[in-house]
Amino acid sequence: MTEAGGPVGPTGTAHARYAPGTPCWVSLMAHGLTATQAFYGELFGWEFQPGPQQLGPYVRAMLDGREVAGIGQLAPDRHLPVAWTPYFASDDVDSTAETVRLCGGTIGVGPLEAAEAGRLAIGSDTSGAVFGVWQAGAHVGTEITGVPGTPVWYELTTYETAGVRKFYATVFGYEEQPTPAADFDHVTLRVGGRPVAGVHGVGAALARDLGPHWTTYFEVADVDAALTLVAGLGGRVLEPAHDSAHGRVAAVADPEGAHFSLIQDAR
Repeated sequence: MTEAGGPVGPTGTAHARYAPGTPCWVSLMAHGLTATQAFYGELFGWEFQPGPQQLGPYVRAMLDGREVAGIGQLAPDRHLPVAWTPYFASDDVDSTAETVRLCGGTIGVGPLEAAEAGRLAIGSDTSGAVFGVWQAGAHVGTEITGVPGTPVWYELTTYETAGVRKFYATVFGYEEQPTPAADFDHVTLRVGGRPVAGVHGVGAALARDLGPHWTTYFEVADVDAALTLVAGLGGRVLEPAHDSAHGRVAAVADPEGAHFSLIQDAR
């Protein structure tokens, strides 16, 4: 990630500011707020505190007293997908939202104030994948990364990267680094020369029930142990643990069906 903050170490990286375009927060909207807190509290060791209520009941997940993610409750009449949504930092959310529209994306929520915490918008890119934009006020975003229980990477899975990568480069000013392999459609998005997210085109392998979507990777100390815990807590293993160039990885879903990934030794 690219931002001003403390060094990486055994206690993680503390963040005081995020550079524009950097993923700075991740939020889940679920139907059962209490049950969802219980699941993630057991899995990641999170505790919870009340957050802004502009979009309904909402809590902030805390790890050792520092904010790492948010969970909100969907209204009973809102039949929306239960999913983790990444938020990208902006110095001016209103300007960013207008650029999203001009580049062919949509803004479904906001821009609006989240009390003194900051200002937000939620929209979708040209492929339909949902993301958020966050302009920090009192709430900078995820306050610590680099330790188990914190988000560490964000990956957009879509049909092909050519169109959507131009959208994100224009909206957030990303530098791009395509993967050299000719048969692998992937690009890494960079801010200030450092990787912050990825875009992966999978063609016909794109799951129809999900469509284009962002996946959040959470760091864990032991992926295999975490998978056992996920299953025991009522979640599902979608992709068994396997070793990759970036660490040991697995894909899972929580009891309401929200997809996310687990990664061990992410640094």
